[in-house]
Amino acid sequence: MAQPIFFKQPPSSTLAELAALTGAALVDSARGDHVIRGLASLDEAGPMHLAFFDNLKYVDQLKATKAGACLVSPRFEQQVPAHVAVLRAAQPFRAFVKLAREWHADALRPQSWFEIDGIAPSAIIDPSAHLEDGVIVDPLAVIGPRVEIGAGTVIGAGAVIGADVKIGRDCNVGARTAIQFSLIGNNVLIHPGCSIGQDGYGFIFFGPEGHLKVPQTGRVLIQNNVEIGASTTIDRGSLRDTVIGEGTKIDNQVQIGHNVTIGRHCLLAAQIGLAGSLTIGDNVAIGAKAGLNNHIKIGDGAQIAAMSAVKDDIPANERWGGHLARPTRQWFRESLALERLARDSAAHLKGEGKE
Repeated sequence: MAQPIFFKQPPSSTLAELAALTGAALVDSARGDHVIRGLASLDEAGPMHLAFFDNLKYVDQLKATKAGACLVSPRFEQQVPAHVAVLRAAQPFRAFVKLAREWHADALRPQSWFEIDGIAPSAIIDPSAHLEDGVIVDPLAVIGPRVEIGAGTVIGAGAVIGADVKIGRDCNVGARTAIQFSLIGNNVLIHPGCSIGQDGYGFIFFGPEGHLKVPQTGRVLIQNNVEIGASTTIDRGSLRDTVIGEGTKIDNQVQIGHNVTIGRHCLLAAQIGLAGSLTIGDNVAIGAKAGLNNHIKIGDGAQIAAMSAVKDDIPANERWGGHLARPTRQWFRESLALERLARDSAAHLKGEGKE
């Protein structure tokens, strides 16, 4: 299994203790004293590891596992090998993650890469900036005039924070991230290499003077508990602000254009492209590599399949996909009809060749 050498080693715990911690039921109480020293996947676990099973795709791994114990739902517990202790849980993966969060809390939020507790001597901080007690600034970070940073926030190595930016408490700004013209709430996690607050792609195209740049005078507003993946770009607004709603989680390499509004608790997978001035409601999920056109609205609770191209508004709670995107049932019907047409056409051409 992967060795967690970069994180604190979890404590040894008995199965009885793990059952109490996760809320699972230990099916054979006689195994309550068996000691577990780590977490692992089914195919890499050994007798001292706890694994989980909740997907029939991996049933062969379950049958062959050498794990000491396995979190499993009542539906599948009879398929667990006899040598593996069963921890019965209604939601095995959720129980597994609950334990992982307890044992590996240090992996949930990055700290100083250089184990610094305070301000690195090589950091450059403008005298007018205000940093509350408990802020950590790694080497070679640059913090500009009148910046405000709340207690418990970590600024990574080589990060650049532009003038007048405000960052709340318990945030993390990853190494080599550049932030300007932005107001950031509390408990915001920004992974390395992000660019936030740069001007958007605004031009009057093909005029007599060439492509005429439109001033981008808005801001980026990032609310509490947002997570932003590595190398993501968020443009500042032109006339209105670009807004990222509370609790939204953004994956790596996402492009968010100017004036975009993203609601609360949305999920955006990797390499999504959001054109300017579109509005996304609350609890929206968008798959990887989807592209959304400008000036459209995505309703609350909508879901968009990976690699979709969206040019129209999507009503609340609907599921769309495809290129160009439409309701998934329609997309599936059209795809199946096209497959049948191609198959029938191929069979017809083959038949003609025999005549």
